[in-house]
Amino acid sequence: MATLADALRQFGAAYLRQHALSTAQAKAWRAIVACRTAALGGQQLACDTCGHSHWQYHSCRNRHCPTCGTRAKDAWLQGRLAEVLAVPYAHLVFTLPHSLNGLYGAHPRWVIDTLFTCTAQTLAEFAANPKWMGVTDGTPAFSLVLHTWGQDLQRHIHLHAVMACGVLASDGQWATPARKPDFLFPVQALSKVFRGKFMAALAAARKDGKIEHDPQGADTDWSARQKQLYKHHWVVYAKTPLGGPAQVLEYLSRYTHRTAISNERVRYVSEAEVAFNVRADDKGGKRLVRLDGVEFVRRFLLHVLPAGIKRIRHYGVLACACKAVKLGQARGALQMPALNAQALECALVFIARVAGIDINLCPACKVGRLRVAAVMAGSQYLPAPGQVLTPNERGPP
Repeated sequence: MATLADALRQFGAAYLRQHALSTAQAKAWRAIVACRTAALGGQQLACDTCGHSHWQYHSCRNRHCPTCGTRAKDAWLQGRLAEVLAVPYAHLVFTLPHSLNGLYGAHPRWVIDTLFTCTAQTLAEFAANPKWMGVTDGTPAFSLVLHTWGQDLQRHIHLHAVMACGVLASDGQWATPARKPDFLFPVQALSKVFRGKFMAALAAARKDGKIEHDPQGADTDWSARQKQLYKHHWVVYAKTPLGGPAQVLEYLSRYTHRTAISNERVRYVSEAEVAFNVRADDKGGKRLVRLDGVEFVRRFLLHVLPAGIKRIRHYGVLACACKAVKLGQARGALQMPALNAQALECALVFIARVAGIDINLCPACKVGRLRVAAVMAGSQYLPAPGQVLTPNERGPP
């Protein structure tokens, strides 16, 4: 099966002849190419019954690596099990216009932080409005997840918001939405407020010299972009309300640790191009997109985030500063049982058992148990981007 790492190996040298890498891009590149190879070290597992053995190499754990996404997602979801409330949830998407893509390229950190801030402020203001929640001092519970890509890997900057339908009032009671239990806010009103907040932040940043490398910073270009940004409605999309805790967790897992492209979508890597699947319609249909190999690498690298940027952020009841108190109050108001850490762990073990997953069972004879027969240390330095792995770095078969 073709992978993202195959594409980086195949077209790395050609890409690097035309482009330079940022520090974050170089780090992600090294990790993805070395992931699950001997370059990161590993262990040889041998069956105690039939003699079968195979090597199991370590993961890179880079957040841009599609190979590592599943394990990171599962670990993250385990930590979120205790935070889902017994209420309906809504999924909203806040999207920046593509005319801001140039600004993102020059000042990604400012754009990302401002997008999170303006989205969170918009949702918090609507949640505190008695017109929508029936109370004036409610604290919402929502998480925001950043995505910067579309299906074709072009830049498409947006936030996924997963929000509980209701707020925690100052008296410790849970207030449900004023209109109906699973309705939050009208998207047209959200869009106007969201646009207003971002545009105000944009003007202030220009005045304060925080976006001095804006490619449209000249007066004429700035005015033209401002007119374009005010001319169109900014897209805020609300999807069908989510159900109970199980569905919320399953839905969250689709977005929290997703990378720009998964290995499952890569169909083949040839000498000249990369072909991958994209969504063709809302009914699950797919179509094939073929890109020149260097262009494919360029598009993927558009979505490597600057170091230190948090893609997942929590607000209101779920904010780190007050979660220990407010989450407990919300659970009490909803008459949810108190958490039992031991019971939670046992439940996770039970789920793994009934799913029939036994990672220590020999894949050959289906009887014996796998034991560690040998250990291999990883390389001190990972191969540079564009450098081909040596046979030792690839590891024994």
